[in-house]
Amino acid sequence: MWKWIQAFASPKIFYHTSAKIIPWLMYPFIGLTLLGLYWALIASPADYQQGDSVRIMYVHVPAAWMSLFIYIVMAVAGAIGLIWQIKLANVVATVSAPIGAIFTFLALVTGAVWGKPMWGTWWVWDARLTSELILLFLYLAYISLNNAFDNPKTAAKASAILAIVGLVNIPIIYYSVEWWNSLHQGSSIGVNKVSMQIDMFISLMLISFAFKFLYGALVLMRARDETLIREQNSAWVKKLIMGDNK
Repeated sequence: MWKWIQAFASPKIFYHTSAKIIPWLMYPFIGLTLLGLYWALIASPADYQQGDSVRIMYVHVPAAWMSLFIYIVMAVAGAIGLIWQIKLANVVATVSAPIGAIFTFLALVTGAVWGKPMWGTWWVWDARLTSELILLFLYLAYISLNNAFDNPKTAAKASAILAIVGLVNIPIIYYSVEWWNSLHQGSSIGVNKVSMQIDMFISLMLISFAFKFLYGALVLMRARDETLIREQNSAWVKKLIMGDNK
């Protein structure tokens, strides 16, 4: 297993292997998205209090989950690159940041749209909303710091440290509704706990898994491009370019 991981971490092997993996991530994304839209818009009922506005949840909640998930992936990849000096780990961390920032922004925007009819306002300085906004700033700071250095190794080290330190915000986001008085509703899904209608739960899970497959495909696509840029002086990249030009 470890030998396979080491082989896959080779930029050359990764570039060629990832091209074969991407379609196997895109097809499930498309299928799960279509099923999720059906369940979210047709199969699942309107909420007895919120009406049809509850359907915003099927984008908002999976996007919020992805914002946390991607940040953890980014920080772990950055730590692996920092400790074991694996090039591909730094690439994964770098390309994950913009994707995570987009999901975080999507979570904040859909939360504002959902909050207007529920709370009567687009925004409140609620603990969860504020900590999620801080997460967006962490993503943007990571991207800015990564672009602030001409030396990729220095940029990777500085960015990895920032990402690792920023991990402290993840449990704050998750437990904020329990630690502080909050307008934001508590979690309806947990370990051995699903306190929602089954069709709503199915919709959430379908869209959530669809987003994860999309993230995987986008990471591989962007990582392939980033790998070519970082390895542009390598013999295999020059050979690849010459072959593409024939």
